[in-house]
Amino acid sequence: MAGASPVDRRARGFAVEALVRDHLMQAGLRCVASNATARGGEIDLVMLDTTGRAGPTLVFVEVRFRGHAGFGGGAVSVDAGKRRRLVHAAQSFLGAHREYRDAACRFDVIEASGDPAAPTLVWLRDAFRADDA
Repeated sequence: MAGASPVDRRARGFAVEALVRDHLMQAGLRCVASNATARGGEIDLVMLDTTGRAGPTLVFVEVRFRGHAGFGGGAVSVDAGKRRRLVHAAQSFLGAHREYRDAACRFDVIEASGDPAAPTLVWLRDAFRADDA
């Protein structure tokens, strides 16, 4: 979609994020926030995962859409700079939402590819750690 306008890309991004949110909710996660803006950046989805044995985990989700794999998958685009911005945004989110201060946290990346109306999703759980950023 090289010729797509920024508005088209933004609308496509919101639609793909909504599909990802629904997918994660079907997997048992609960949506805490969508497009959470914080100092340092934006977090596409913040979900609460209560399916693990260790108790509730707050999951910061980065959604990366690629129409095709010509430049690599979505996870490839989450480079060190992007990871650093996500960690800073997550820290700001936690500072503003003290009710989650004791929850374990993780960073997931969802690769979405193909048709934006029905993308193929690859869920990379615990894609990186805050101390790696």
